[in-house]
Amino acid sequence: MIQCIASAQSLHTCYHPTLHFHSTKISAKFSSSSSSSSFLSTNATRRAALSSSIGILSLSFYESSSKSAVAATKLLELPNSGGVKVLDLRIGTGPVPVDGDQVAIHYYGRLAAKQGWRFDSTYDHKDQTGEPIPFVFVLGSSANVILGIEAAVRSMKVGGIRRAVIPPSQGYQNTSQQPIPPNFFDRQRLFTAIFNPTRLANGEGSTLGTLIFDIELVSLRHQ
Repeated sequence: MIQCIASAQSLHTCYHPTLHFHSTKISAKFSSSSSSSSFLSTNATRRAALSSSIGILSLSFYESSSKSAVAATKLLELPNSGGVKVLDLRIGTGPVPVDGDQVAIHYYGRLAAKQGWRFDSTYDHKDQTGEPIPFVFVLGSSANVILGIEAAVRSMKVGGIRRAVIPPSQGYQNTSQQPIPPNFFDRQRLFTAIFNPTRLANGEGSTLGTLIFDIELVSLRHQ
């Protein structure tokens, strides 16, 4: 079990049914459908929302915790996803992407094998003006994007935030798959953990590559 540390009071606050995300509208740097622009929040707000969810929510991969904890962190397995489980942190109000759409996402990527080590975040990828750059790919057509990311995004609505727990079979199969940390040392640490030959030989392959991605679907463009 991987569990993030949080106080009981914080946990209760996170799951309060009237949780609000205070936001203001900004102009999107990525072209999107008109229906998605009304709920694009500021970068700082998105970062705070995702960061807060990481620090507060607990995760149980074997669903063996108490009834109250399971109820608070219920992960649902997506059909035909190869075992990807998701928890919607915020339901979007925009369109749902289809294969062939170009989608832009922000994410926090963590590795379960290192107690939730955050190996990458799009908020660390900045353009010349200091704005975070989303990860962009074509849904269903990007052979180098890990399958678990595509499975999680495929049923989201623009504006939504979703936690995805991705099993090794739907995660990184080689060192060229995206998204990967641009920082060399983070990249080496990630792949050293996932493809550790000694631990793989000891039968730990079923847990080494388990990934946790908190994903926000920022926008989409029909091709």
